[in-house]
Amino acid sequence: MATPPEAFQKVLEDFQWADRTERIDLLIGYADRFKEVPPTIATRPFPEEHHVQKCESDAYVWAEDLPDGTLKFHFAVENPQGLSAKAWAVILDETLSGQPLEQVAAVPCDSVFTVFGKEVSMGKGMGLMGIVDMVTAFARQRLNQRGADQT
Repeated sequence: MATPPEAFQKVLEDFQWADRTERIDLLIGYADRFKEVPPTIATRPFPEEHHVQKCESDAYVWAEDLPDGTLKFHFAVENPQGLSAKAWAVILDETLSGQPLEQVAAVPCDSVFTVFGKEVSMGKGMGLMGIVDMVTAFARQRLNQRGADQT
């Protein structure tokens, strides 16, 4: 069975030992690097099939097929105060884009709690898990398409 990409696991390690202040500083640093989905991928109004259900920050996720068979992930966060969703989007993009699909599909949704802490609210946790669920679903979908193409 595949394991998540090494870069993703490294981020989890960084957060695993962070205290509350360090965690906040790390998340703000990630959120500051957030880049909105480029217009070549999607423009407003965004299609509902890319909308993350139950996300308080009104997030959207896209997967762009890369020539090497991997995916580049793109995100939109409609809530300007959605720092957690923006930080999570950057983490997922920087650690999962361009990685083997089997490894992306192996990312557990509960990794949200390692990054954001066990005290994350239920609503925020559900939304952040929804973002990672969409990312891993895109990877599984491409893997299934590959398998179907080979038969």
